[in-house]
Amino acid sequence: MTASSPPQTFKSLGCAECRDHSALGFDFTMAFQPIVNVRTRTAFAYEALVRGVNGESAGYILGLVNDGNRYRFDQACRVKAIEEAARLGILDIPDCLLSINFLPNAVYRAETCIRATLEAARQSRFPPDRLMFEVTEGERVDDPEHLKSIFLEYERQGFTTAIDDFGSGYSGLNLLALFQPQVLKIDMALTRGIDQDPVRRAIVEGIILVAGRLGITVIAEGVETREESATLLELGIELMQGYLYARPETGRLAVGRFD
Repeated sequence: MTASSPPQTFKSLGCAECRDHSALGFDFTMAFQPIVNVRTRTAFAYEALVRGVNGESAGYILGLVNDGNRYRFDQACRVKAIEEAARLGILDIPDCLLSINFLPNAVYRAETCIRATLEAARQSRFPPDRLMFEVTEGERVDDPEHLKSIFLEYERQGFTTAIDDFGSGYSGLNLLALFQPQVLKIDMALTRGIDQDPVRRAIVEGIILVAGRLGITVIAEGVETREESATLLELGIELMQGYLYARPETGRLAVGRFD
């Protein structure tokens, strides 16, 4: 199977089929965690995070994904995230994005694989420019040029593009050199304890410098303490995500805490 040739039975996968999880062999739901602007005290976005219907972790669910169901799972996650976020009222929050993780190795041809996403967005009256797609730097990418083509197609469709967990995975700056997304999310391994670690601080300062020169918005992940938040804000990062503000929750869009 090549990156440009999905299984024949999945080529016309639509919203109805994406809602039917029986073919996956397991069910799942979505939890949502806010990405907050600490200066304006507003939600910049909510990230959709896969969970089991009985509270199973993302790691447990992702462990059930294999070569036989990866494409269907990726498509189903997009539809579930859009429909659930719309149901919970994300569109009532001005300019707030919905951030969806995708599996690049499950996208065979971007313009074809995006059809179910666009259909779900249309049915939920979800503007495409309110969708952000993240690819984790930790995801093994066999064909970097294929990933670049996905990002370019997504931007053509009006989506925001993001590299997640930056600083943690296989490709690091090589991925950034290949393609410049609109958003870069700095991994928690670099933000955790940054207020007490001059090495982490220096590395994050370097990332901010590079991102600024490339016109990329930076988000800090894994923020857990006020001291970390204050240091990151001092460095110029206003967008943050982490337990300090809210944990991922199912069934509601948690409001970020700023006390």
